Amino acid sequence: MSRQIYINGQFHAPDDAKISVYDHGLLYGDGVFEGMRIYDKKVFRLAEHLKRLDESACAINLQLPISLEQLAADTNETVAKNEIVDGYIRLIVTRGAGPLGLDPFKCSDPQVIIIADSITLYPESYYENGLELVTASTIRNHPAALSPRIKSLNYLNNILAKMEGLKAGCIEALMLNHKGEVAECTGDNLFVIKNGRLNTPPIEAGILEGVTRNAVLELAREAGIETTELPMTRHDIYVADECFLTGSAAEVIPAVTLDGRKIGDGKVGPITQQLNKAFRELVRR
Repeated sequence: MSRQIYINGQFHAPDDAKISVYDHGLLYGDGVFEGMRIYDKKVFRLAEHLKRLDESACAINLQLPISLEQLAADTNETVAKNEIVDGYIRLIVTRGAGPLGLDPFKCSDPQVIIIADSITLYPESYYENGLELVTASTIRNHPAALSPRIKSLNYLNNILAKMEGLKAGCIEALMLNHKGEVAECTGDNLFVIKNGRLNTPPIEAGILEGVTRNAVLELAREAGIETTELPMTRHDIYVADECFLTGSAAEVIPAVTLDGRKIGDGKVGPITQQLNKAFRELVRR
């Protein structure tokens, strides 16, 4: 069937789904978004995603044009109309159209766009054998310039780091913050396991507070695994027993090398496997 794209309460075929070329989302990356997983026709942790969307919009002084309740209903309708069983949904809110120039207060009519489709971020072999990572020279945005907690339409910071990784032969790259500490990868949060303890960088390290990240922390605590959220350097990854990444699109995916060095024994570790299994069971519940 042909996909149906939601724009401001109406559905359009992909070729007919259009917004103004004067929209600030296109011209300046002025807007916010959420990427969400669909499992068995339901959006995983929709309320948490919408809360983060609302907070991102608030942080850039963008008033959502409809309520969160209506956004939830429209998101679910988009999933149903596209007959998605397992897939991915992208919810976007732009500043709207205005004259050329940066002034956001001259914009009107924010655009709400919802796209539901299938997604395969990484081949299955990476989930079985693990990712190879490289450290990017492009650092995470300085929090005093643009807060990494805002999930904005401007992802150029991440894209530049992603290109570094790809050119180095790695599908994902590690990003450091302005202090030289571990932040996150180009699209995923990062975890390490050392001596049975699970650690991930704190929000203050300049990361996006991932919905999947929080779900994995909950699962680990329920399983009796000690968890910490503390600053890390690359040394902590080099000497870790295990490492994995989390994200809505990526889910839980192991990493087995960083900068050409094996993490642990260079294989997917048992706690990573345990949490990956627990997460897959969670989303089906």
